[in-house]
Amino acid sequence: MKGFTKEDMIWVLSLFGTAIGAGVLLLPINAGLGGLIPLFVILILAYPMTYLAHRGLCRFVLGSDKPSDDITFVAETYFGRGGGFLVTLLYFCAILPILLVYSANLTTTLEQFFVNQLHLDAPNRLISSFIIVALLVLVSISGSNIVTKAMSMLVFPFVLILIAISLFLIPHWNGALFAHLSLDSVVADMKGSNFWLTLWLVFPILVFSFNHSPIISSLACHCKEKYPDCAEKKSSQIISYAVIMMVVVVMFFVFSCALCLSPQDFANAKAENVNILTYIANKYPEATFLAYVSPIVALIAMSKSFLGHYLGSQEGLNGVLYKASNGKITGKLANTLTGIFTFLIAWYVAYKNPSVIGIIESIGGPVLAILLFIMPVYCIYKFDVLKKFRNPICDGFIVIMGLIAISAAIHGLL
Repeated sequence: MKGFTKEDMIWVLSLFGTAIGAGVLLLPINAGLGGLIPLFVILILAYPMTYLAHRGLCRFVLGSDKPSDDITFVAETYFGRGGGFLVTLLYFCAILPILLVYSANLTTTLEQFFVNQLHLDAPNRLISSFIIVALLVLVSISGSNIVTKAMSMLVFPFVLILIAISLFLIPHWNGALFAHLSLDSVVADMKGSNFWLTLWLVFPILVFSFNHSPIISSLACHCKEKYPDCAEKKSSQIISYAVIMMVVVVMFFVFSCALCLSPQDFANAKAENVNILTYIANKYPEATFLAYVSPIVALIAMSKSFLGHYLGSQEGLNGVLYKASNGKITGKLANTLTGIFTFLIAWYVAYKNPSVIGIIESIGGPVLAILLFIMPVYCIYKFDVLKKFRNPICDGFIVIMGLIAISAAIHGLL
């Protein structure tokens, strides 16, 4: 296998960029509400859950040696025409709402930045949403090479800002989260139903905070073309480095924020429906600059995540068009139609910002988790072409963690 190249690093940054969106600003609050134990659970399980699940999905796509065969074509190979079309449709329907939510949230965040930080009138939403979505779609339709380079350029300042904020907060660390932590208190908590409910609901946070499945198929196709003799090893290496980067940077940020606050602070931030940087800026007068940094971080985070999710959405819709037209719509025509459709619907959603999109995104979460955790393991044991990837211990771990996360996500919808 060839050494680690600059192009490989660009893919590492692209995977990181797809996974870590604006939700990172809410992660410390959502994870910290249950105290230190859920935070430690996320810290311990983040790498194995994220790496093994995404490696499994990548291997699923690598089941075909053809570089052009993405997840939609591989699914048809495994499940037949009807089953492949269903998987493709579910894949597209699970990713598209995330793309639409990013479009709406980007426009809203820009508006709030103009009003709250710059003290200017909010820009016309019709125009601002058009500019934002048009720019992102133009970059997205330029090809995966341009998209990954654009994402890597956005990831560097994003990572530097997160690390700088984490270091800035160190002098504000306190022992509030540890105040009531003891063996007796942990044992007492474990005897209560609320503890296990809180721990159960942490799993969807863990899964979706580090999810970069929409770009995995593109990575697999790249590795099949670039490294035909060692595509699996190279893709696994890239995924591993990306997940390590995610866990180190994000969890440092999460713990740095969490150690500045008390359990009551987390509850207050949740009640006020603000992100962690805004809450800390309000709590510490010397950190007021964070109120300006917060929307900038969010804009960068959502922009790069939009690009990564577009690759997955494009694959899904291209696959739907190809199968629905009996192979007549493909290549540049499919990409053009996908770009036009995505732009129009994303612009509409960004302008109107309908509340139903959030609900659709929540429903798509469990579907995406099934495709990520359950489907690859099923195929590894169902089809001989993938039997070389069988590992009962790792596969069992993925299925169990996936079922826990999926059940908790469904519970959250009820």
